Amino acid sequence: MTARTALVTGGTGGIGTAICKRLADMGHRVATNYRNEEKARAWQRQVKADGYDIALAQGDVSSSEEAEAMVRNVEQQLGPVDILVNNAGITRDGTFHKMTPHQWTEVINTNLNSVYYMTRPVIEGMRERKWGRVIQISSINGQKGQYGQANYAAAKAGMHGFTISLAQENARFGITVNTVSPGYIGTDMVMAVPEEVRNKIVAQIPTGRLGNPAEIAYAVGFFIPDEASWITGANLSANGGQYMGW
Repeated sequence: MTARTALVTGGTGGIGTAICKRLADMGHRVATNYRNEEKARAWQRQVKADGYDIALAQGDVSSSEEAEAMVRNVEQQLGPVDILVNNAGITRDGTFHKMTPHQWTEVINTNLNSVYYMTRPVIEGMRERKWGRVIQISSINGQKGQYGQANYAAAKAGMHGFTISLAQENARFGITVNTVSPGYIGTDMVMAVPEEVRNKIVAQIPTGRLGNPAEIAYAVGFFIPDEASWITGANLSANGGQYMGW
């Protein structure tokens, strides 16, 4: 496989770290963004100790100006971005009748608007080079909804709407656009949930366990090789059978 430059947003989180490592294992040059430099450098040192050299670029994905500057920074460090994984996301949960405009806007900006902000600076180059991979990390809750997450579910569902439109526009340029929708994954955030709550979640999953970040990274990696070039506009559910819509 040709070595290419990959940019993974939110790469310092649990799923993001696994994606960065997977893409590096596939032979690609990998970068991710950060907002807190101290935490990012500590993360970089840790993954380097694990044998991975992941580049960093400062930038807030919810800002169009910072997103474009981040892309240009990565291009200067590693070369043109041919693989973009839109993974950054936040939650600001609350039932809708109590949800504030700030809770709504913050999630939409970070989880959905960021997909436009990050993809716009790379799409022209991909079209010129006749090769590209854009992958959104959505969520099971974007497919089935979730109590207390109207903002999050709307953003995550919107990510796949973006995918299927962009896929149609760019298929003839050798660019594929796909979505991965994880279920409940054993990240630090999920493991911090009280055990009795986690047990109730696991009881709803047919495989009887939480997912592993590496399993989501594998799903991302599936879309990247040339052998996957006929797969575009797809949404790959990776949720242990918890939601089986089609």
